[in-house]
Amino acid sequence: MAMRSKYIVCYLLLLATLVISCGRQQPEVSGEFRQWHTLTFTFNGIQTSESEDVNPFTDFRLTMTFTHGDKVVMVPGYYAADGNAAESGAEGGNKWRVKFVPDAAGAWKYEVSFRQGELIAISDDPRAGTALGFDGLTGSFEIGPTDKSDTDLRSKGRLVYDGGRYFQFSGSGEKFLKGGAGSPENFLAYKGFDGTQYQGSNTHRMGEAKPNATLHEYAGHVADWREGDPDWQQGRGKGIIGAINYLASKGMNSVYFLTLNIDGDGEDVWPYSDYGERRRFDCSKLDQWDILFTHMEKKGIMLHFITQETENQLLLDNGDTDIERKLYYRELIARFGHHLAVTWNMGEENGYADFSPKAQNERQQKDMIQYVKTHDPYLNPVVIHTHASPKYMYPILEGLLGFEYLDGPSMQIGSPSQVHGETLRWVQKSDSSGRPWVVNLDEIGPANRGVDPDDRTDKNNQDSIRSLALWGNLMAGGGGVEWYFGYLNHNNDLACEDWRSRDRVWDYTRYALEFFRRHLPFWEMVPADDVTSQAGAYCLAKVGEIYAIYLPKGQTTSLDLSPATGTFSIRWYNPRAGGELVTGSVRTVDGGVLAGIGLPPEDPDLDWVALVVKQ
Repeated sequence: MAMRSKYIVCYLLLLATLVISCGRQQPEVSGEFRQWHTLTFTFNGIQTSESEDVNPFTDFRLTMTFTHGDKVVMVPGYYAADGNAAESGAEGGNKWRVKFVPDAAGAWKYEVSFRQGELIAISDDPRAGTALGFDGLTGSFEIGPTDKSDTDLRSKGRLVYDGGRYFQFSGSGEKFLKGGAGSPENFLAYKGFDGTQYQGSNTHRMGEAKPNATLHEYAGHVADWREGDPDWQQGRGKGIIGAINYLASKGMNSVYFLTLNIDGDGEDVWPYSDYGERRRFDCSKLDQWDILFTHMEKKGIMLHFITQETENQLLLDNGDTDIERKLYYRELIARFGHHLAVTWNMGEENGYADFSPKAQNERQQKDMIQYVKTHDPYLNPVVIHTHASPKYMYPILEGLLGFEYLDGPSMQIGSPSQVHGETLRWVQKSDSSGRPWVVNLDEIGPANRGVDPDDRTDKNNQDSIRSLALWGNLMAGGGGVEWYFGYLNHNNDLACEDWRSRDRVWDYTRYALEFFRRHLPFWEMVPADDVTSQAGAYCLAKVGEIYAIYLPKGQTTSLDLSPATGTFSIRWYNPRAGGELVTGSVRTVDGGVLAGIGLPPEDPDLDWVALVVKQ
C-alpha cells in the first residue's frame, strides 16, 4: 500500500506539471506540488526596471486567485526584474512573480489578473485600470501531501492565531511557544545583501546601542554554513546563513528583525531601491532576503518582521495608511507572506512617549493593523511592540484590547521582576475583552544590559533572566521570549556579530521549551500562583489534574489540593540543565488537603520545577 501511494503521488505531481505547462502564455512554475510547499509562478510580462518612469511597483498590479472547492485565496504578485536578481543584481527585466503555498491536497484552479493604471497596486477594485497580456489566464494543478518531517515547518503547516493564548500550526495542530533572538534588531544590515549600507551619522539616541557603521558580517558563523546550504554571488550569504544554522542547532525557533530603520537607530535596513526612495523596491536585495527566509523556514524558525521603529512611525504617510504605507506592506506581503511562520509586528515601541513624541495615534495604529490583516491572504499573526514603562504602555494597549485584527502585544518590559505580573495582566485583560492575546516577551530591560553575554563576570544577570523573565513569561500563560542584548554589552543590540556570545541563554531557553512541550498540556492550563505557599513561586495548573510549580529560590512549598481527589505523583525538573524528570524527597501526595511537595533531589537552594500529576 505504501508503494502504491508513492506512485500515486508521483503521478499527481507529473499530471500537475503537464496541466501547468499547457495553454497560452502559461507561467513557468517552480517548486514541489505538495501541501505547505511554495509554488513560484513566473510570468513574462512588461519589460521595465526599478527606475522606469512608469513605476512598476505602483502602476502595475499582478494578482492570482486560487480556488480549492469553496476556498478562495487571492495572492498579490510583484515585479521580479530578470527573475534571477539575487544572483545577477539586476534592476530590470520582464519577470513578474507570485508565490503561493497551498494548504490542502487535491485539485486547485487559478485565474490571473494583470492590470495597469495609476497607483493600481494599492487599489482594491478588481476591474481598475487596463488589462494586459496574460490577464484572465486560467489553469489548474494537483497537490499531493507534504513529505517533510522534524523541524522543517512544511511538516507542520502555517502558524496562525486561532482565538487562544498561543499561536498554533494549522497542519499539525501543535501549539507554538517561541524562543529566540531579539538582537541584533538590524539583523538584515548584512554586508552580503545588495544595496545595503550605513546611512547614519554615527550618532545614537540615549538608551540605544551605537550604530554598527561597518555592517554585519557574522564572520564567526561562516564555519556554521554547510555544504548544500543556500548562498548567492559566490559566498556572500555564508555568514548570515551560518548564523541561522547555529541558532537552530540550539533549538531556537524565532528571530526578530527590522525591515525599515531609516531615521531609526541603525539606519542600515530598508527594502527600497535607495535610502531616499519610498515607492520603488530593490529587487535583488529582497530576493536575497527571501533566500535567507526560506532557509529559516526549513530550519523551523519563525520570521518576526518588525516593520518600523519608534523614530520612524511617521516616515510613511505621516503615520497614516495611504500610498507609501500600503505599498510597503503590500510588497512585504507579496514577497514574504507565503512563509509558514510569519509574525507582522506593526512597530517597535509604537505610540507616544515623551522621548518619542512624533508617534502614531490609536486610529493610525488600527488602520495599519487592519490593512495588513485584511490584505494578507494567509492571515499571518499581527502584533504590536510596546514601550517599557506602564505610563506609556497601558493607555496604548487598553485602546487596542478587543480589536479584531490584533493578535497580541509584543512586550517590552523594563525589569525582569515585572515580567510575570505584566504577562499575567495582559493575558487576563485580553481574555476579558473577548479576544485573547498571545502575550510574548520580546525585549527585556534594563536597556543598557538586556541579557548579558556569557563572559560577563560582573554580576552576570543570566540567572535572574532565566528565573524571572523566561519562566516568568511562560508560567503566566505567555507565548514565549526573544532575547534583547542591551546597548552597553559587547555583541549588543546593533553590533552583535556572534550569537555564541549568549550560548548558555539559548540552552536555558531550550530547557524551558522542552519541559512545556514534553510534559504539559499548557494550552489547557491557567496561571494559579495562589495555590502555592512559597512567596514568588509560579504555578500553571489544570486544576485537579496537573500542576507545574516553578520555585525561583528552590526549597519547597505547599500545594492546595483541596478541590482535588486521588493520588498525585511529584517529580522535579532542573531548569538550569534540562534532562529527564527526577524524584525528590516526596514521591506522592493525596488530594483534598494542603500538601507539602517535599524538596528537590539536590541543590535545594537553586531554582527547580515541580510537576505534580494525578495518577
